[in-house]
Amino acid sequence: METGPEESLRQTVAAPLRATGEPQRVLASVLGPPQAQVSRRRSAATSWSLHDADILAAHHGLPAPDLLAGTRHAGEPGAHR
Repeated sequence: METGPEESLRQTVAAPLRATGEPQRVLASVLGPPQAQVSRRRSAATSWSLHDADILAAHHGLPAPDLLAGTRHAGEPGAHR
C-alpha cells in the first residue's frame, strides 16, 4: 500500500523518536507548540509542516533531505553523524 506525503512524513518523524527513545515532551520543547499539538501531529489529526521537519532534522543531527526521504533514512541511528 502506497502512503501519501503527509503519512510518509508522519512515519518519518516518528522514526528518530523510536530510534532514540526520546519522549514526546522533548519533541514539544524543541518545536515550541504545546505537547497536545505535537500529539495531534503524531497521530495524524493535524499535519506536520516543512518548517517542523527542518527543526526536527536539525535536532536529530540529520540532513533535512534525509528526514524527508523516509523512515529508512531517518531511523538509522548514528548513520548521519
